[in-house]
Amino acid sequence: MLKNSKVTLGLPHSDPVTESVADLLTLAEPLDYKSSRMSMGLSPGAQPAMGKGLLPSPGDEEGRPAWNSKLQYILAQVGFSVGLGNVWRFPYLCQKNGGGAYLVPYFILLILIGIPLFFLELAVGQRIRRGSIGVWNYVYPQLGGIGVSSLMVCGFVGLYYNVIIGWSIFYFFQSFQYPLPWAECPIRVVNGSQAIIEPECEKSSATTYFWYRQTLNITSTIEDSGGLNWKMTMSLFAAWLIVCLAVIKGIQSSGKVMYFSSLFPYVVLICFLVRGLMLKGSVDGIAHMFTPKLEKMLEPQVWREAATQVFFALGLGFGGVIAFSSYNKRDNNCHFDAALVSIINFITSILATLVVFAVLGFKANIMNEKCVVENAEKILGYLKSGVLSLELIPPHVNFSHLSAVDYQEMYGVIKTVREDSFDQLGLDPCILEDELNKAVQGTGLAFIAFTEAMTHFPASPFWSVMFFFMLINLGLGSMIGTMTGITTPVLDAFPKIRKEFLCVGCCIVAFFCGLLFVQRSGNYFVTMFDDYSAGLPLTVVVILENISVAWIYGTKRFMQDLEDMLGFRPYSFYFYMWKYVSPACLTVLIVATVIEMAVSPAGYNAWVEELASEKFLSYPPWALGVAYSLIIAAMLPLPCVFIARHFNLLSDGSNKLSVSYRKGMTKELSGLEEENESRFILGKGTPSPSPSPMPSHRPYLGPGGAQEMTNTAGYGTGTPTKTGYQNINSPESEL
Repeated sequence: MLKNSKVTLGLPHSDPVTESVADLLTLAEPLDYKSSRMSMGLSPGAQPAMGKGLLPSPGDEEGRPAWNSKLQYILAQVGFSVGLGNVWRFPYLCQKNGGGAYLVPYFILLILIGIPLFFLELAVGQRIRRGSIGVWNYVYPQLGGIGVSSLMVCGFVGLYYNVIIGWSIFYFFQSFQYPLPWAECPIRVVNGSQAIIEPECEKSSATTYFWYRQTLNITSTIEDSGGLNWKMTMSLFAAWLIVCLAVIKGIQSSGKVMYFSSLFPYVVLICFLVRGLMLKGSVDGIAHMFTPKLEKMLEPQVWREAATQVFFALGLGFGGVIAFSSYNKRDNNCHFDAALVSIINFITSILATLVVFAVLGFKANIMNEKCVVENAEKILGYLKSGVLSLELIPPHVNFSHLSAVDYQEMYGVIKTVREDSFDQLGLDPCILEDELNKAVQGTGLAFIAFTEAMTHFPASPFWSVMFFFMLINLGLGSMIGTMTGITTPVLDAFPKIRKEFLCVGCCIVAFFCGLLFVQRSGNYFVTMFDDYSAGLPLTVVVILENISVAWIYGTKRFMQDLEDMLGFRPYSFYFYMWKYVSPACLTVLIVATVIEMAVSPAGYNAWVEELASEKFLSYPPWALGVAYSLIIAAMLPLPCVFIARHFNLLSDGSNKLSVSYRKGMTKELSGLEEENESRFILGKGTPSPSPSPMPSHRPYLGPGGAQEMTNTAGYGTGTPTKTGYQNINSPESEL
């Protein structure tokens, strides 16, 4: 171009114009294709509609919060994914399903299902920068119910999950006394003078009695509500108050909380592991834990439970993962984040398992020694009364220092000689392996088995305070993610709502709804919600997420979007996982879950005061109706939204875009069209120095239908070229 051209410089002249056409066009205003009636297919005077298939500009959206640092974001994702299940569910599954052999199917399924689907949720949240409802409205509006179902499940889980935090708060404050209140059975005074041990406690144990009677004051059936338990009501109020303060400012407040709540549990677990390894019998527990039973790997049930644990351990489908990633910068390496958080979660589960079985190994040795002492006293009584002969006792056995090995030898001799009348003696074998095989999970592990083991620790109140403070922080991290999964989609849809009012309002409503769980029968409802409100609905939600991206939007397009966003193309491994393997695995998991629900009796373990033990009871018809209504309520948005949008009864959500969101799309589209204009006029075959933020190779659809619009001029190549517009009614949206 002639730099000193009079036309270029804008100077007056009377000479004939001899400059090139390209030189003349430097003074021309760029043609605005967005307002071109011909290119948009609009009549003169009509205003073009903003297409919802276009997504936000790659720049940060104006006014949307962002993480202060990458560390804060990673800790938030770790805090959400690492929860109470890592401490009391994973160790139980290891023990139940073959010890070390269980780690093989778990790790395989983590690679095949966990990391790919976790990466998928991180990617769509980061690219679209919306909560769960907004994300799936843009990927495929007819499946917009996915986000609503996620929100419903978050609500159900948050209601009872915070009750568990309330229990931990109660135990935390009860731990500031010595001896611990659950260390010994209470004494009851009868007739004003006679003192006896509480019968219910004597029949069970001190920790079991404290849990069921003094903490929950539980009824014997779900039908007997028993009224509110005021101690638990106040604990629940404290739990919701803590959660409210943590999330009231959004990620500005919750992000700071995560620095402590995500890191402190690791400090406690490491301290417990070091202390546990110093206890007698801890090695027995760890050896029992990791001794592989390889035959278990061939059982389908083991693989189903491993898949379920992988699924819930990462928090897939809840919307919290998507919500957290939506506050990231667009070019953040979410592939690295997915692998990092998944591996941290797995390592945390292994660490928690080591701690649990080191402590349970110590407890098993204590209980086995107690068993030996009690049965040795029985044998001494039989010897004194002449029921047993001294000749049955091996000569080297010393009753004052009786070891477990000596007792086993003596027990074997007596059982062989007195085979006919042995059962009448009431002797127990006192085998350490039997104690280690007593599998406990959930509240039974945290509030009974582990708590009982800590009563035998030196300085037991200190360790009890640390343990329950760890549980509070683990639960708080998960609750922050759950609440973010609820509030972020709502704030995206209704940006005029103040987040402070929304958070406080949600916590108040949740507290009053949570009163259901702090009745004396509330523990039975916690079990019901845990069994029915999340399992099947979340699995359906995640497989629909997978299908909507991999099959409706298109895996190839999604991979290209990831390359545009990350600056590199993810491994082809993810293409096949998203396209084939993950949907197949999730389908099998859904079928297995439905079959299990159909063949397993629907019921709960009730605590019977007279027997001082648990008894399985079937749900009454009304309770069974409540259980199945939880599944229906969580999944109902899926068909409702699909039908409503299929028949155009519900808008696709494009009118919910904020002003800044619209500005971002306008800016992005403008940049794309100006580049295409320059290439068309000047006939350049190379891309402009500032490449368009949107992929230029993709098909764009005209606003009036699904047919691609072409430019016969060919942008200097002589071939038809697609224009930069997409059908606003098309379900396919650019990620």
